[in-house]
Order: sequence, then C-alpha cells, then structure tokens
Amino acid sequence: MALFFDFLQFFDQITVEIPDKMEYNDTREIKGGPAVLNIVLVEPEIPQNTGNIARTCAATRSRLHLIKPLGFDISEKAVRRAGLDYWNMVDLQVYEGLDHFFEVNPAPDLWLATTKAPRDYTQAVFRDNCWLFFGKETAGLPEGFRRQYPDRCIRIPMRPDARSLNLANSVAVLTYEALRQLDFPGLSGEGEMAEKGRSQVL
Repeated sequence: MALFFDFLQFFDQITVEIPDKMEYNDTREIKGGPAVLNIVLVEPEIPQNTGNIARTCAATRSRLHLIKPLGFDISEKAVRRAGLDYWNMVDLQVYEGLDHFFEVNPAPDLWLATTKAPRDYTQAVFRDNCWLFFGKETAGLPEGFRRQYPDRCIRIPMRPDARSLNLANSVAVLTYEALRQLDFPGLSGEGEMAEKGRSQVL
C-alpha cells in the first residue's frame, strides 16, 4: 500500500503547462514522427476521461485538442494520474470555444462522433490528419454544430436501450479504426514475442 501512495505522489508532481494562446502548425512533429490524427474534445467534463484519452493520443501520436469550457482544471491530480507519465508525449492544444477553434483551424477534414448520427463509423473514410470530434459526457456535441455537418456525423453501434459508451472508450474505438484504415502509420504492430519467434526459427 505504501508503494501505491508513493506512486500517486510521484504523478501528483507532474505539471502540465498550457500557453494562453496556441497556433496550429500542420507540419509539426510529435516525438517519433508527424501526427496522423487530431482528437477534439468539446467541453469535456470528467478529468479521468481526458487523462485516459491523453494516454491514447500519446500511444498513437495523435494531437489532443480541448475546447472550453472544461469541467476541470487541466492541472488537476485526476487528469495527471489518468494520463500517467504520458503527458510529456502529448501535443495538447486548448481553445476558448468552437469559434476560436475554427479561427485557428479554418477548414479541417472533420468527423463528429454522436449517438444521433444516421450511420455507423465503419462507413466513414478517414484520411491522414483528419479531426475526430467528441462531445461532453452529459450531453454530447451541440445540436447546432451537428446540424452544420450532418454528412459527417457517425456513431458507434450499440444496443438501442443503451445511452452511450464511455467517452474515453469511444475515442479509442474511432481512433484505432481511423488508424487501421491508414495502415497504422508510424506505429509498431509487433511486440517482443515476434522477435522471439523469429530467433527460434533462425
């Protein structure tokens, strides 16, 4: 138990510095190569979800974009703990609202994840550097925003009487489907068992 609390204290010391204003540069690289996807959370409310999503972004070299208002302070312990020690691998950008986002990113290739969508995500064709939008946990994406892009709204199939999936899980599902379509660029598809298997054959 003592080791567990030492572990938590270690991650409580991690700080996340966010500039007041950020500009998006399409040519920037994340550690290991250029980013392939952009994950956009619109008004996220639960810090643990955002922390878990940050870890997914780090593992997949995807950029993470947060649109205010946020339901938490990005420096909260719960956010840092959920992201573990992956925060230094995350390209994080924060915007004052959707208007600010589109001022910085005027014409993104976007997809909107919503339970209200008329089609499932397997019908979408994801391209390099596309943007995946996810709404806040209690209400999803704003109705007016969805109506602007009806042909870009997609959903994850689920039983009719289920309201929705967890936000972090939804992000993981769509992120890996997009990466699968792009043939997982820059990501490793083999673990140490592959190396051992080859050495045994030799």
